[in-house]
Amino acid sequence: MNRPKTNLNWLWWSLGAFFISIIIFRLGAISANSTIEGSGKKVGIVKVNGPIISSESIVSQLEKFKNRKDISAIVIRIDSPGGLVAPTQEIYEKVRSLRGIKPVITSMGSVAASGGYYIALGGDTLIANPGTIIGSIGVIMNYPIATELLDKVGIKFETVKSVGLKDVGSYSREVTDADRKHLNEMVKDIHGQFVSAVGQNRLIDRAELVKLADGRVFTGLQSKELGLIDLLGTFEDAIALAGTMSQIKGKPKTIQIDKKNNSFLDLFTSNLEQATKSWFDELPAYRWRME
Repeated sequence: MNRPKTNLNWLWWSLGAFFISIIIFRLGAISANSTIEGSGKKVGIVKVNGPIISSESIVSQLEKFKNRKDISAIVIRIDSPGGLVAPTQEIYEKVRSLRGIKPVITSMGSVAASGGYYIALGGDTLIANPGTIIGSIGVIMNYPIATELLDKVGIKFETVKSVGLKDVGSYSREVTDADRKHLNEMVKDIHGQFVSAVGQNRLIDRAELVKLADGRVFTGLQSKELGLIDLLGTFEDAIALAGTMSQIKGKPKTIQIDKKNNSFLDLFTSNLEQATKSWFDELPAYRWRME
């Protein structure tokens, strides 16, 4: 029995139109968030958001903008309460290294405290809103002591170490005077590095700076009066200033190197990053933070 032939042309046309639509959509997305060099000068945007636990992504973005001929200035938007010391210093040094190559404006949003402010110091010009929380020039180190809890559940630790300070920060034993002396010296050393960075980049009398570097925070308005920042203004003001400093005519076009979040793997890694940030705050071992 011969079955009548079905006309499948409509199906092929539909599938073809569907895939063409996807290609057009993807091309539009690429052009909207393009990292390919184009004509005309632009301002590159780099964002530092949340706790600073890694420097790799920020440093990579800054390096790409440094090498791009169409990027004539960079604005670093900071919304961060601080974070780990070494990544903070790496980002700060990278920002500072761009001076004289391209204008770098650091724009502070809701908060640029401790490590967030440390990074901002690397820019040519520091801008913040009047209500931005700024400062917290200090270093903190903390870790839990769980000896009483371990005793209650009947857990004991046997520690074999080569020298006395090898297990400094262990939650399974009480803190000794030698521990406190050693850790206090380290905290003071890192705090001194922070204060020196402020002194190198801000025209503030050393004696006055030492008074300000006691861990307290300031508003953007107070920070302007104290000399911790240069200007009061918004993110848009920072972009406009970057355009002026790089001689861009009219309203500057901006470009940001966005993370791709289209694949399942990207979504997974994005969620993993958020989980890591939460884990960082609950880490049951000693850690250094600029906050």
